[in-house]
Amino acid sequence: MKILGISGSPNENGNNEKLINLCLETAKKRGFETDHVFISSLNIKPCKACGVCKNGEPCPIDDDMDQVYQQLKDADGIIVSSPVYFGSVTAQIKALFDRSVLLRRQGFQLENKPGGALAIGGSRNGGQEKTLQTIHDWMHIHGMIIAGDNNHFGGTLKKPIGTDEEGTKTANKTVEKLCDILNLMK
Repeated sequence: MKILGISGSPNENGNNEKLINLCLETAKKRGFETDHVFISSLNIKPCKACGVCKNGEPCPIDDDMDQVYQQLKDADGIIVSSPVYFGSVTAQIKALFDRSVLLRRQGFQLENKPGGALAIGGSRNGGQEKTLQTIHDWMHIHGMIIAGDNNHFGGTLKKPIGTDEEGTKTANKTVEKLCDILNLMK
């Protein structure tokens, strides 16, 4: 089974990419295949709400989203991390979320896949829970199964990565729960 980690940060090798790599290492140790999507290295344009995908047609926007569609479809579980930008997810991950409507309109292709959410803010209470809620909303709209950290809503960390021991525990517990759910689904 494969877990896809998505970093919604536009910063290459930043806190979110490092966090996704840590989570994917945990998944590998649990025997899962892994893959990743790093927004920082992709060109994903916003959705234009043209409606073409309603008719089973491919998205007419020419960018890197075709690759991401395939990665989302191939994944058995998905973990998404976003920095907190002005109280919510980044514009870049929101563009990916909006464009994923194609997968919903064309057969609910993410339905029943477990997913977990992670957020990194500038302080302990820097908007992480609202950011997690936005990620969870995306998952709910797709009919996904949401994994938390056994205490709250998912991984909530303050930057920089590696200095927040408690936050790192919540991220690890979230990916562990995602692995547990996938093992139950075998």
